[in-house]
Amino acid sequence: MISVAAELAGMHPQTLRIYESRGLITPMRSPKNTRLYSQEDVDRLRRIQELTTELGMNLAGVEKVFELEGELDRMRRRMSLLERQAAKLEQEMAAELERVKRSFRAELVPYQPPGSLLPAPRRKGDGCVDSDSPALKAESGKPVANA
Repeated sequence: MISVAAELAGMHPQTLRIYESRGLITPMRSPKNTRLYSQEDVDRLRRIQELTTELGMNLAGVEKVFELEGELDRMRRRMSLLERQAAKLEQEMAAELERVKRSFRAELVPYQPPGSLLPAPRRKGDGCVDSDSPALKAESGKPVANA
């Protein structure tokens, strides 16, 4: 009821009617159209009282303050949502990067300088058959000249 809310907020019932007509407060209505004030409504009335009496603000200023506070709340919710989305995307990108790294590890071969994979040239007298040896030439089917 308006008289109870006015008493809780420390103001005259007519003041509440003015605030309602300005759109500063919108109490629920009963089936018989009686104003039903919630604790949130009473807190808002106290906030209006604080802005007008302690800070000397007029009702247009109070309306602007409430408008800006509402916008700030919307921006905070939006920022929170964007931060959650960014964190999710960051996790997805990290997982994708790890997947790509794993796939590249399977495809990559360590670098070896040119010529390092070729066998070292054999020298005469190291126990290997020399390409100029008569035995090797005989195997190849070429005539062997005696030296």
